[in-house]
Amino acid sequence: MVDAKKLKEIFLDIGEVIEQNKLYLSELDGAIGDGDHGLNMSKGFKALNDKMSQIDTDDISTILKTCGMTLVSTVGGSSGPLYGTAFMKGALVTVNKTSLDVNDYMNILQQALDGIKARGKSKEGEKTLIDALLPAITAGSKALSHNKTDKEILNAISEAAKDGMEKTIDIIATKGRASYLGERSKGHQDPGATSMYLILDTITKKVLGEN
Repeated sequence: MVDAKKLKEIFLDIGEVIEQNKLYLSELDGAIGDGDHGLNMSKGFKALNDKMSQIDTDDISTILKTCGMTLVSTVGGSSGPLYGTAFMKGALVTVNKTSLDVNDYMNILQQALDGIKARGKSKEGEKTLIDALLPAITAGSKALSHNKTDKEILNAISEAAKDGMEKTIDIIATKGRASYLGERSKGHQDPGATSMYLILDTITKKVLGEN
């Protein structure tokens, strides 16, 4: 179970991982985009970490909503609206909750995916963060339906997200600035899918006590 205190710690850990990988993410973005994805994400999670210390509530929904609104207002480019929407959609399915179990987590991820698809008018196979998130949800849902342990479910999510991220190398971008490159976008890993993997993997490690 993840309570409000643990959730705040998870966001702090995500911020640290994004900070550690900000230059790498921007390097990936530089090959097919504006080259600022890592710096933008770092800025957003720094602002979010400041907010976390000010939130005095056990309400999960309030924390997720605050997270979403902060990212929308501080992260540049398309990443802010997409990640912000993801967390705000997650807030809608956690109203009045003070803790989360793996079923809640899967609901949040599904809501996040639906929100990202609607906001970005995008789908799988377009070389975006969806290409890491959707496989993660599929793998997690399958593990859940087979009555796997929480550890197995969380690891399945991380592993599928990593696999989806790596597969973006072979995808020709059809969304965002990367789409301007056409065939030349192939051979490059998508920065958004990479940051999505880093976030999901950090959640897994924190919940399992590996961070």
